[in-house]
Amino acid sequence: MIQVVAGIIKDKENKIFIAQRNLKKSQGGLWEFPGGKIEVNESREHALIRELQEELDITVEVNKYVGEKTFEYPDKSINLIAFECKIISGEVKLEEHEDSKWVRIEELKNFKFSPADEFIVEILEK
Repeated sequence: MIQVVAGIIKDKENKIFIAQRNLKKSQGGLWEFPGGKIEVNESREHALIRELQEELDITVEVNKYVGEKTFEYPDKSINLIAFECKIISGEVKLEEHEDSKWVRIEELKNFKFSPADEFIVEILEK
């Protein structure tokens, strides 16, 4: 099983950052909470900090564990672990994604998320 972290990045207005997956990759064009795979001997928090630095050129502070869920894709199983975090330095630059948006929680329903990320939307909407 692949261990993956996702960041729920909030701004001062409580808007949430979402990113559209690269069209050339698995689940291309769907929206997600950015993050990535945890490497061997890496903590969840460090993996999230590293992935967001690599993918978005930002440094984040990981604040709160939100939840996790295992998802079965036809070709793999992933355990997606979500954390709330905030940007402490840098400006978002899309290194991997097609597009990004800052949205209010009630706007999340207007986007088609990758199946694994849907549980995060459900948690946030409660």
